[in-house]
Amino acid sequence: MRRDSEVGLKFKVLITGVCGFVGSAIAKTLLDIDPSLQVVGIDNLARTGSARNWRPLQSRGVQLFHGDLRVASDLAAVGRCDWVIDAAALPSVVAGVDGRHSSRQVVETNLMGTLHLLEQCATHRSGLILLSTSRVYSIAELNRLPLNIDDNAFQLSPDVTMVGASTAGISEAFSTRSPISMYGATKLASETMALEYGLAYQFPVWINRCGVLAGAGQFGRPDQGIFAYWIHSHLRRRPLKYIGFAGQGTQVRDCLHPQDLARLLYLQMTEDSTTTRSPVLNVSGGIESAISLHQLTQWCDDRFGPHAIAASTETRAFDLPWIVLDSSRAKDQWNWEPKISVSQVLDEIAAHATANPDWLETSN
Repeated sequence: MRRDSEVGLKFKVLITGVCGFVGSAIAKTLLDIDPSLQVVGIDNLARTGSARNWRPLQSRGVQLFHGDLRVASDLAAVGRCDWVIDAAALPSVVAGVDGRHSSRQVVETNLMGTLHLLEQCATHRSGLILLSTSRVYSIAELNRLPLNIDDNAFQLSPDVTMVGASTAGISEAFSTRSPISMYGATKLASETMALEYGLAYQFPVWINRCGVLAGAGQFGRPDQGIFAYWIHSHLRRRPLKYIGFAGQGTQVRDCLHPQDLARLLYLQMTEDSTTTRSPVLNVSGGIESAISLHQLTQWCDDRFGPHAIAASTETRAFDLPWIVLDSSRAKDQWNWEPKISVSQVLDEIAAHATANPDWLETSN
């Protein structure tokens, strides 16, 4: 839904969390797709390493604001935009219970920050794109999935009969019943609020439930950027451990490059308002990109040489054996599918890890 013709101004997009891995990648990719875009961004620079992205974004013409979404006046200073892409969050499934952040911080950042954005969108009739997460899906139901082990990876049984689950992955119809973690709860609540605000104040809302996003320059931590963390750590011969699921590393995730996500966001922002599509989408690399920790280790061993991985049978509350999103709706409604393969994502991270030996220390 382009609005530049309505107001006679350049198409203006605000990206929150713009100095994070995902936000900065989206900003750069959108400008690659359409150099006429006016991109502005806001970031509180709380994450170690995020300040590295400030100058590269400025060099691309991105107007940057140092501010916190929890402070409504910080957001008000940005002014009117045609679209808002909400890429700011405390994105860890253990946020609020890991000792790094309090549960109040998680709620204030992930939910109240979004509420302030919604007020801004309502005032200016700006469209909103909310980046949500696969973690809105029920932990209990995901743990009930019938799984087999093949090639050192969990595989979903082909005779699965659970609603919203198939060998293609988890669809948008899968249960979002609690427990889903503090992080998941704030994102699910943000989804509901965004849809209600959009209906009440008549502005467009798109919600993209993303799988694991990964690529070069990601701030690697085991609870947030597992692919980057694992590859950087393996190359540096840092200690690594398979935790849970018999300590075999058979747990599986999918993988999506943020450049592929940005292509979809551009389509959503330039949507013809007369067309009706579902506002909630899974956006992921899907089953084609699914890989286990054990398989990732084998890839690293082939690339960097063997590195021993410790094993622990410890059980942790938020760990899942298998979660792969089915993005069929995005393909059907938007003719969208990932172009960057998991092997390309891993190659890109490995090249970055080789060129930046201190990355984990300076970005964690």
